[in-house]
Amino acid sequence: MDIRRIRGMGMKLTIYRKLLLIYLAMVFLTVLASAYAIFSLQQLNELAYRIINEDFAVVDQSKSLLDTLIARESAEKRYLILRDPTLEEIYWSRSREFSRIFAQMQKSQFSGIETTISRLALLHGQYETLFSQEVGLVQGNQTEDAQVLSEGPGKKAIDEMALLVRAVQKKAEGDIDARMNRIKVQSLRASRLTVVLSLVSLVVGILLVLLVTYNISRPLRRLEKATAVIAEGKFDYDVRLNRDDEIGSLARAFSVMARRLKILEERNLDASPLTGLPGNLAIERELGKRLQAKKPVSLCHVDLDDFKPFADQYGYAWGSEVIKEVALLLIAELKEAGAKEDFVGHIGGDDFVIISVPPRAEEICRRIVAGFDGRIRKFYTEEDRKQGFFIGKDRKGVRQKFPLISVTIAIVTDDGARFQNPLAMAEAAAQLKEYAKTLPGSNCVTEKDVRKT
Repeated sequence: MDIRRIRGMGMKLTIYRKLLLIYLAMVFLTVLASAYAIFSLQQLNELAYRIINEDFAVVDQSKSLLDTLIARESAEKRYLILRDPTLEEIYWSRSREFSRIFAQMQKSQFSGIETTISRLALLHGQYETLFSQEVGLVQGNQTEDAQVLSEGPGKKAIDEMALLVRAVQKKAEGDIDARMNRIKVQSLRASRLTVVLSLVSLVVGILLVLLVTYNISRPLRRLEKATAVIAEGKFDYDVRLNRDDEIGSLARAFSVMARRLKILEERNLDASPLTGLPGNLAIERELGKRLQAKKPVSLCHVDLDDFKPFADQYGYAWGSEVIKEVALLLIAELKEAGAKEDFVGHIGGDDFVIISVPPRAEEICRRIVAGFDGRIRKFYTEEDRKQGFFIGKDRKGVRQKFPLISVTIAIVTDDGARFQNPLAMAEAAAQLKEYAKTLPGSNCVTEKDVRKT
């Protein structure tokens, strides 16, 4: 009787039911694998988003804060020596720039720097107060007391601020490395577990497992490989996937991150350390892209006249301030024009480049010429400003009169038909600039102007 019952129970476990149980087990494994993969992808997507929108932003802000700190300290030291009011203006200008960048950092969602931010805010205020006291002492002919204040509390405040800013930068860079490693580890773990679950389902013998493996593990392995390749510095690796799900979103985030990393590395390698503007490689690439598009483009070569005698007379550091002021003027005028596609670069020394479209390029350059003299006069002594010239040495060491610095801008326009490459167009602009430099004062010259003469 008991045997019959057992046999009867065995007969109830039909092939259909076995297949159904196997199918349910396969479905469970498939759902489990998919859920884990989606969860992991969401985590990876979040990590990539935070790297792009938080960590990189803090690194850029930290570098900018360090630059303004150095500029403020330099302006402070020179003011105590030269007592020039323009140096005081430069100090407060850099201080406002520091406050602006600092406010952006305070608004960021970057965690773990709250104490550092509070301390920086306190030291920033203290340093401004100390400088105000130094200004009062200098104006009261108490320069030695001002020097003591600068070398004591002032130096201590600026050194501590620099250490704090570097600490924030180091933390942000550390977070980038940590999150990159987490992306690699999590993508590897997700890929391996998905493959294992798929293999278990394959043992059950269901074709759907192969689809799950193909649909999930393959892109995950590609993203895993992309993580390793990008971590080695190969930012051009193609990680695009034609998908509209989380895997595709993660792949797009990887592509954005790789492009951002490449841009940052190119900027660090090519950008001018003085102005932060793109250098020769970026200029040539941008101009080449415009020429290949076969659309009208204007190359504007901006050069300063009588800059070398000025730098010889006033010093290299003061000459650097002039270069930075010119860069700020160009950036401001491009911003005023309101066209995001306009480009400004720093060739080196006192040479700059603007790439725009006609006739906006000519409008921008004429505004630069119109506003140049007013902005540049503050870098001269009161006596030289009144005279309209300064006494300096020429290339042979002979003392003579030199006019105040002026600006010359040569504009060459093409649509890709005349110039086959950026070098040819740049050479034409350089030749036009040499002609324009023979004209007195600040000038903006186009090829049409030369033909009229």
